[in-house]
Amino acid sequence: MIEKSRFICSLKKVHSEAEAQEFIKAVKKEFWDATHNCSAYIVDDLAQRSSDDGEPSGTAGIPMLEVLRKNGLTETAAVVTRYFGGIKLGAGGLVRAYSGSVAGAVKEAGLAQKILLGYYSFLYDVNSVGRILNVLYQQQLFEIADVQYDLRAKVILKMRAEQKAEAEAWLTENLNQQIELEQEGTEFAEVAL
Repeated sequence: MIEKSRFICSLKKVHSEAEAQEFIKAVKKEFWDATHNCSAYIVDDLAQRSSDDGEPSGTAGIPMLEVLRKNGLTETAAVVTRYFGGIKLGAGGLVRAYSGSVAGAVKEAGLAQKILLGYYSFLYDVNSVGRILNVLYQQQLFEIADVQYDLRAKVILKMRAEQKAEAEAWLTENLNQQIELEQEGTEFAEVAL
């Protein structure tokens, strides 16, 4: 509550402008009786929008967008719903209320970093792979994504892409033979900061 006005911030991860706009519509529908539903979203460097939804120009949407930018957020939409409490806040008060609502929600939700993960494989003697799996499960550098059995066992590891060389060195030392990892694929994952 700020001067009897109630501010509610809704955040959502979005992958496109269409998804951001659908989220904004859904929040407006949920809070249909609110005085204002101001919004801001950043999908990527090219898709960034904001709306003051009837508040004085530049007092809601742009300050909300700035909070998203300052936190380095992309693929994020924010809607701040205001139920007017009867006391005018003035331009500075509105800027503080809307930006503060988004900043508080971002802090509460927490930040994540997008990292590139790689899947890498190596072949090992099928009769000895069980013994080495015990060693592999004990370390923290990578995780075992899969083991495929054929004439030779194919061990597939998942790790940060930049750790490939370190993993090869660790495997070579701990398995007592030269190990070269073959890339199987990549994916992005979010890791909490």
